[in-house]
Amino acid sequence: MSATIDRTDLEQKPPIRPGLRFGTVVSFVWRPWPVIVTAIIAAVAFVAFCASIRIGAFPLTFGEVLEALVGRGDSMTHFIVMQLRMPRALVAIIVGAALGMSGAIVQSIARNALASPDILGITAGAGVAAVFLVTSTGTLAATLNNGVGLPIVALAGGLATGALVYLLAVRGGVDGMRLILVGIAITALMRALIDWMLVRADIRDVARAQAWLVGSLESRSWTDVWSSLAIAVPAAVLALGAAFALRAVQLGDDVALGLGVRLGWTRAILLIAAVLLAAAGVAAAGPIAFVAFVSPQLAMRLTRLPTPPLIPSAFMGAALLACADLVARTLFSVALPVGIVTAAVGGPFLVYLLVRQNLKGAK
Repeated sequence: MSATIDRTDLEQKPPIRPGLRFGTVVSFVWRPWPVIVTAIIAAVAFVAFCASIRIGAFPLTFGEVLEALVGRGDSMTHFIVMQLRMPRALVAIIVGAALGMSGAIVQSIARNALASPDILGITAGAGVAAVFLVTSTGTLAATLNNGVGLPIVALAGGLATGALVYLLAVRGGVDGMRLILVGIAITALMRALIDWMLVRADIRDVARAQAWLVGSLESRSWTDVWSSLAIAVPAAVLALGAAFALRAVQLGDDVALGLGVRLGWTRAILLIAAVLLAAAGVAAAGPIAFVAFVSPQLAMRLTRLPTPPLIPSAFMGAALLACADLVARTLFSVALPVGIVTAAVGGPFLVYLLVRQNLKGAK
């Protein structure tokens, strides 16, 4: 007795991926693992945020924190929570998320894991503008230094440097390696200008400028919270609106053109969003090193995605900076600038990526 086997039974069927479809045009593939990992990273950021409010030289219980939030605690607790710790913790979350998403955009456009706003000169440009203001004399400089002038000037410097890098790298199309090389050259020029201004400045101005250049969340206020949100939120919306085009660009120019993506406009819009996000972070907390570089790579590896994802990178940046600030503020006898902690983490990771890429090139 013989059985008849249908040929179609032997053919390998493609895996069915869970997804959502809206009409006949829009559809989404739902991958459980990246969603789960993103939720875990967001939970870590939230725990670090809560711990930053509770832990410090004047430790508080969660009950005291909640009472201060609803206005029922004593005046001292309310001042510590609402005026000292809450703005600092919120700025850490906002700046970390902005830098993480900015790094993901830059690395995706350049198609290089070593690309970041730090390497493209955006943070160095903001540093030049800030140091120029700090070391300047005159009534206008004194007025700007006493208010929100420093973040605004730093933001303008970052935006101007980002525009300069783009204009120099855009000729003949945006090439990832050309973008990185132009960024490295601009960064070197900006750092030379910073050193020149510091050599000629008064010693008291030099101390203040150096403290800002390291990157710090010390003495952050609600003004820093709202100003960073005012820039970071529209830039993030702009980046997320171009997320489909970014995924197409990540697949290659030919594939993106085949999908109808206008490469020139897409890259310009995404780079504008990346520069705005990075400049917002630098304006609020100074040029904090390696957050924009490390966050997308960690998020990409944890989510097992082939390219740096935007939303997981933002949550990773928020978690990294919140944890780094908590360590810098509580682990040592003297509070350290958060930029020192992020540099201690990001430096070895940069060496790891360089060694890994060299090993791949050798094969």
